[in-house]
Amino acid sequence: MPASGSSEQPLSAADVPAAPASGAAPIPSSSGTPVVGRVRGAEDTPVARAAVTLISLGGRQLGRAMSRPDGSYRLYAPGVGGYVLIASADDYQPQASMVVVGDEPVSYDILLSGTSGLLGIVRSADTKAPVGGALVVAADVRGEVIDTGISGADGTFGFTALVPGQVTLAVTAAGYRPLALPAEVATHGVTRTEIELTSGSRLRGVVTAAGLPLNDARVTLVDAAGNVVASAITGEDGAYGFTDLDGGEYTVTATGSPPRATHLTLGSSVDGHDIELSHPGE
Repeated sequence: MPASGSSEQPLSAADVPAAPASGAAPIPSSSGTPVVGRVRGAEDTPVARAAVTLISLGGRQLGRAMSRPDGSYRLYAPGVGGYVLIASADDYQPQASMVVVGDEPVSYDILLSGTSGLLGIVRSADTKAPVGGALVVAADVRGEVIDTGISGADGTFGFTALVPGQVTLAVTAAGYRPLALPAEVATHGVTRTEIELTSGSRLRGVVTAAGLPLNDARVTLVDAAGNVVASAITGEDGAYGFTDLDGGEYTVTATGSPPRATHLTLGSSVDGHDIELSHPGE
């Protein structure tokens, strides 16, 4: 009866011996102890044309085979002892395993994990136009960052070699509100997603007194419910600004001598909402 390889443990990348010297050639002989099995992917699907290589513990290549359409392969070990079996295929993570060969044929099935990709496009929710220069961050379920990317001029971005499962995509771009959304990365192949960013309204203006810019004036923005949304201190040019605002009604208050409150409704960005402070009677 063939020996089973099911008890063998895969090796980490650090355990794989160094590649053979460029002059080393595989043994082309079909003599020796057969090492046979199947290369399988997710859900027990066969992986065809996977490269399966047998090397010695010293790193010498002893044989190489391509898996058949049913995933089967056959190699020959030159003698009794331990060997490293390496399998690789397009769209799969390479796998290295230790096999022990005795006097009888060895049966060893190789399970490959697929590398999954994610491609997407970032668009404006208002105009549907692509958003270039958006920062896209992919994080796992623990919140750890897996990869980051920048969308191109056509709004597209992509990640490769992701672990299948759920990830969170966090997207930020100038002039748009930040967005975080989940994405389910498929077990195999490329997952596609579209992301729409909502424009955040902007409010800018200048606080003046007696016709001159007023430095160090506090400007407070209050929403219709009476909540303070943001505040700012003017600089030497008297300018103030708020970004990433929701549409709606606001009260803008500038504190000077005396303070002054103005009302406005934001549907889009507003530039030039200037506030003139003056004493009563002026």
